[in-house]
Amino acid sequence: MIRRVIVMALAGLLLSACGSTSATSALRQWSSQSDFASALSTVRGDARRAVGELRVSSSPAVLHTVCAVLAFDVEQAQASLPTPDSQTTGLLSRAYLGFLAGANECYQASPASRTRAIASLNQAGATLAEAAARLRASTSSSN
Repeated sequence: MIRRVIVMALAGLLLSACGSTSATSALRQWSSQSDFASALSTVRGDARRAVGELRVSSSPAVLHTVCAVLAFDVEQAQASLPTPDSQTTGLLSRAYLGFLAGANECYQASPASRTRAIASLNQAGATLAEAAARLRASTSSSN
């Protein structure tokens, strides 16, 4: 009887270990499946273009185009959330919301909204950099 219980317990442990994935592996898989590196590059590039146009007093039509592209690309990146790590998800969510707020201000194209847009985009960029650093650190550790 005791032998049977021990065998069943060991079998259960072995079966549960077969389906488990480490946090590092899960984040690596998410990063690959979501094509995070490409999304990161796209959003950063869009934000840089938007800030550049906001600083040179581009026409409202140019700002509408640049900011609409930024908003679209951020929404695409945001669709890959959540990540397997709640802290990374929180940072990315804050960054994406900041980029969307900046894109909205940018789209308005008034002098005051340009200043707010640049501030929002810069803050979102800093938060995105923090999220990317966390993801790199988390996925570079050993399983």
